[in-house]
Amino acid sequence: RASIRFRLVLAMWGIQRQPFLVFLTKLQTTQCIRIVSARLRDGPAGLETFRGVSHFSRAAPPIRCSGGVALGARPAAVICIGVAAWLRVSSATIARRGRSRISSTIRHCTASSSTASEFGFVAENLAEVISKVDAAVAARPAEGAGTDVRLVAVGKTKPVEAIAAAYRAGHRAFGENYVQELIEKAPLLPEDVRWHFIGTLQSNKVASLVKGCPSLACVETVTSEKLARALNKSMKDSGRAGKLRIMVQVNSSREESKGGVDPDSCSQLAKFIATECDYLEFAGLMTIGAPDYSGCRTEDFDTLHRCREEAARVLGVEAKSLELSMGMSNDFENAILNGSSSVRVGSSIFGARQNPAGSA
Repeated sequence: RASIRFRLVLAMWGIQRQPFLVFLTKLQTTQCIRIVSARLRDGPAGLETFRGVSHFSRAAPPIRCSGGVALGARPAAVICIGVAAWLRVSSATIARRGRSRISSTIRHCTASSSTASEFGFVAENLAEVISKVDAAVAARPAEGAGTDVRLVAVGKTKPVEAIAAAYRAGHRAFGENYVQELIEKAPLLPEDVRWHFIGTLQSNKVASLVKGCPSLACVETVTSEKLARALNKSMKDSGRAGKLRIMVQVNSSREESKGGVDPDSCSQLAKFIATECDYLEFAGLMTIGAPDYSGCRTEDFDTLHRCREEAARVLGVEAKSLELSMGMSNDFENAILNGSSSVRVGSSIFGARQNPAGSA
């Protein structure tokens, strides 16, 4: 096992809006890098070599690149993985963007050769967190009994292999804080993953988010009518079946440095989403908590409950029909005891990240 073998996944690149599939054999790391580098040096013309290739057969001649490495015709070794990227870029910029994407993909795929051993701790951590969630649910006061709690595993800044390890352990709900990171990870994981976007979202990024993540299940950080309109329009344009679930982020601490709407305004935004946005479904409310991200305080829990009661009154629905997303790695058990129906846990599952400040 002197050589490191891995599966290299290349996205379909849009050249003049005509995507093409790329199929690569299982090759040694250095060979794959040489192949990709050669194709990128040749630019669109070099990548054109792969256009129209639908399969390899023993009778098919090898495809050679300028680096001198041939893609042999070995059906058993061929991994047919095409990830749709639809990059609407010109021929002049494809090589530059391609280098960035290939570099990221190579880092991910190189790590996948040792995924089982390197990320084995993820399944163990996940099982421990689920056990704590179940215990907290069981210990709830009588008024909170009978309500299920969703665990959103947050993979912010973590490699896709770590998320795949949690997926193999049976988990399906995952969260991300950054649009670019989410739309890069989503195509590399199965379609039944339910993605939650939990970071700050700008209106000009909405179309990319909706288009780049077809399995987007919920956006938990809507803070304005403008953002709700953008999401509604993108959902309409996408042609996706069903509605996109939306949570209004509430600034329960009223700190200027924190995102979210003022507690006194959240019910009006909830009403706007529920009555004016045909392609969105108002699902509930979300808060981060204390300014230092150490978790929610008692007053944060109380504020979000009051906001839910008011939103339910305005909408004419039962308060318990609206979700409360509160609780992260530091405080998810306490949040569940205080009525949370969705917790966002990252570091307790995937390990500490380099930039700990964030939403999970």
